Amino acid sequence: MIDQPSIDGVSLEDKQGDALYRDQIGYLFAQSPFYRDKLRQAGFPDADAVGGLEAVARLPLTEKDELRASRSDDNPIGRHLACRPDEIARIFSTSGTTGAPSYIPLTRRDLDNWVTISASSYAASGIRAGERIVTSYNAGPFVAGAALAAFDRLGMCHIPVGTGQTERLMTAIRLLEPESVVVTPSYAMHLAEWARERGFDLAASSVRRVLVAGEPGGGEPAMRQKLEEAWGARVTEAMGIGDIAVSLWGECEHQAGMHFGGSGFVHVELIDPGSGEALPMADGARGELVYTHLQHRAAPLLRFRSRDHVEMWTSPCPCGRTTPRVRCIGRTDDMLIVRGVNVFPSAVREVVGTFSPAVSGHIQIRPRHAGVKQDPPLPVIVELSEQQPPEARLADSIAQRIRESLVVSAAITLVPHGTLPRSEYKSKLVDRSAVEPAQPGW
Repeated sequence: MIDQPSIDGVSLEDKQGDALYRDQIGYLFAQSPFYRDKLRQAGFPDADAVGGLEAVARLPLTEKDELRASRSDDNPIGRHLACRPDEIARIFSTSGTTGAPSYIPLTRRDLDNWVTISASSYAASGIRAGERIVTSYNAGPFVAGAALAAFDRLGMCHIPVGTGQTERLMTAIRLLEPESVVVTPSYAMHLAEWARERGFDLAASSVRRVLVAGEPGGGEPAMRQKLEEAWGARVTEAMGIGDIAVSLWGECEHQAGMHFGGSGFVHVELIDPGSGEALPMADGARGELVYTHLQHRAAPLLRFRSRDHVEMWTSPCPCGRTTPRVRCIGRTDDMLIVRGVNVFPSAVREVVGTFSPAVSGHIQIRPRHAGVKQDPPLPVIVELSEQQPPEARLADSIAQRIRESLVVSAAITLVPHGTLPRSEYKSKLVDRSAVEPAQPGW
């Protein structure tokens, strides 16, 4: 591990982080009606009562629903807005899948900080100044567009294509010969199939790095192997969260988890997702990520629950970086509960993926009931590979391995290759189109 300069046994990085945090808390009390009320109701009358970063776990968590509830037609951003309207330089929005979209404002300084964080996270992948990179994210309205400026900051030749432009993207790869592409894992899989069906040898192309983000999957061993074989390239992950910063985490070429790229801008914690209690950050620790802004002005967030469930490592990486590393297990928003067992769809896909090459890697869970709680067995549709016929007891073998790995009973239905939908952005792993009405109390 690289030793950090310290004073009185406390690293300079920790001291600087504490100073930034105290300043941020003072700013919240002065500028954010939402947090001024929230902290006072929790027993913290002023910034001095909150204390330093070592005591952050005493403060209440922030839920996304709280922010939604604070919005109005007169204040569509919400009461956590902490700057003047004329200080806002950019407003992104969420997809609004639960109703009206959420708006995410940024000052010019906030936006510059986001680009700095994204550049740090993506640089871990090994991309270099002067190389060509093709991106498939749109510049708006979603926050992923903010990450695009990171490639300019890194001095790369950036070739933006956007979402849903498969033929244009493949033409750019063929004619412009980029070294890297940026896509979601689902889209990377779709592109591999698209190329194979048309006789385009992706593995022989110029692409040597595939940077995936936007959803879990790139770190699943089976999916990563399938993608690397199809592309003839190294696959690394990145991860962020729109309310805090895009591309907060980025994986290096050792592929041992995504490194935290937000040091000095964002403080990260690990909590027990059930109790909300803080968990020690150590190798093998599992929990939910919680974030606190340290240098944000437009709409800073304090102990914001990400709903991202991760496994964490804090031991040094062979690359020399000493920041924490994570791999995303899944999101609470996608989670199902089967007789008290939490089931992440991405975890089901990972187990099914171990049966490659008999399966294509595409799955779909089809719950019988509305809501989170489900009766066993959990219906899982598994698509077969086009390369070979399935073994006689493949469905039984998949169900048994899911039961052994995830402690849940599943009913496996095998379908021919090409049956399940492909995505040019993110996969829809749960299909609720045929659910039964929710049971009382669910």
